[in-house]
Amino acid sequence: MKEVKAYIHMNRAADVVRMLRKAEFTSLMLAEVKGTFAALDAQEQEYSTELGARVITEIKLELVCQDEQVDEVIALIKENAKTGRERSGAIYISDITAYHQF
Repeated sequence: MKEVKAYIHMNRAADVVRMLRKAEFTSLMLAEVKGTFAALDAQEQEYSTELGARVITEIKLELVCQDEQVDEVIALIKENAKTGRERSGAIYISDITAYHQF
């Protein structure tokens, strides 16, 4: 199994989630995080006194899928998270060594 983590611009999150759910990836975890990706416009940035830098609020999306589903998940995220800029976010893939449901 694989864990997929994606960091995407907040204004693209709804489209990404909608398409993942449509493809039946329904166990998604979403969290607002502060990041240093290039802002789409000045309104997207804020100055963080805690971090001492300009940041934007991004969405961290996490999901677990079967190994053979990873390419589909990556394609759906990349296709729907695009902002029109060269770098719209980041995707990380990790192996899952244990998985337990409760």
